[in-house]
Amino acid sequence: MTLHTIRRKRKGNILVLTACMMVVMVGMLACAIDLGYLYVAREEMQRSADSTALAGAWELIDESTLTGSGDVYIVETNARAFAAQYAGLNKVLNAAPALAQDDVIIGFMDDPTDASSSISQTTGNASNAVWVRVRRTASQNGEVPFFLAKILGIDRAATEVDAIAAVRSNFQGFQTPSAGSLDILPFALDENTWNDLLIGNATDNWTWDSVDQEVESGSDGILEVNLYPQSTGSPGNRGTVDIGSSNNSTADIARQIVDGVSVNDLSYHGGKLEFDEWGELGLNGDTGISAGVKDELESIKGLPRIIPIFRDVTGLGNNAMYTIVRFAGVRIMEVKLTGNPSSKRVIVQPASVVARGGIPTTASSTTDFVYSPAWLVR
Repeated sequence: MTLHTIRRKRKGNILVLTACMMVVMVGMLACAIDLGYLYVAREEMQRSADSTALAGAWELIDESTLTGSGDVYIVETNARAFAAQYAGLNKVLNAAPALAQDDVIIGFMDDPTDASSSISQTTGNASNAVWVRVRRTASQNGEVPFFLAKILGIDRAATEVDAIAAVRSNFQGFQTPSAGSLDILPFALDENTWNDLLIGNATDNWTWDSVDQEVESGSDGILEVNLYPQSTGSPGNRGTVDIGSSNNSTADIARQIVDGVSVNDLSYHGGKLEFDEWGELGLNGDTGISAGVKDELESIKGLPRIIPIFRDVTGLGNNAMYTIVRFAGVRIMEVKLTGNPSSKRVIVQPASVVARGGIPTTASSTTDFVYSPAWLVR
């Protein structure tokens, strides 16, 4: 074999090797580009699933329970419809993903803080969780298309993601949230009056206009009670409770009305207001609501707040001790703290309150109309 022939064969082998390497490199480049595109698609799908699950969970806060007409089926239907609508607003690869019926599950989680727990659709409890799946498959929204990988015979890929969001309404007390204060009013209402309201034995003279954000006269189907202590034959039947120092001044109470219960206030209670093993919490208190906080109460009319509900009270005046057994969400509708004692009143009606700092429990709830913010379980 001549030197020229050897050189020509060697050159041919190099060309073949180079061509093979180029094919491999193009294939690797194709895979890298298309896998990157698939990664982007999954990231957008996950954002869509997360936001859609959160939106659905927020809808589980059932305002209709304020009128005593809550319907679990209607709430779940509305949450499902809202989730589907919200998914359409979160595009994936410039296309709005559609959700099939089995892509949304609304149900109950015994412990939403446990990301591994499942959602039950057969429990009698009100729903507290929403599971959402976003798919790009042959049967739903179409598979993710590939571009350069077509040269390798791969033109598309199926993928799916999911998310669960939840909202809680069962708490055994409250602790200071990571930011801000607790919107708990230092005024207690007796349990009998609250229970009477819940079964329909109360008045309905005021309306909260959520559009104009103001209180108006007239019926809205949500009943009201007077928070102001009246002459019931039992001194201290309703009144002010000390959240913080047992010697809270009018200035302290005014601050708590406007700004909420602070970290320093809670430090007097070990950092939290939590029921004991018997479901009770003792708070020192006074016998009435002072006219000195009229302006502060007026300033929060219509705003959602939490009040303690007490079962009994012992002692008089500053020596009163309230046994708190529940917390409830309300809003102030009317304030009148001048004139004859019989005409003084602080009218409140139930309101949905979203509060941070709730101490969750899997036991029987000790709160009414109080919810956590919706959050992603997984």
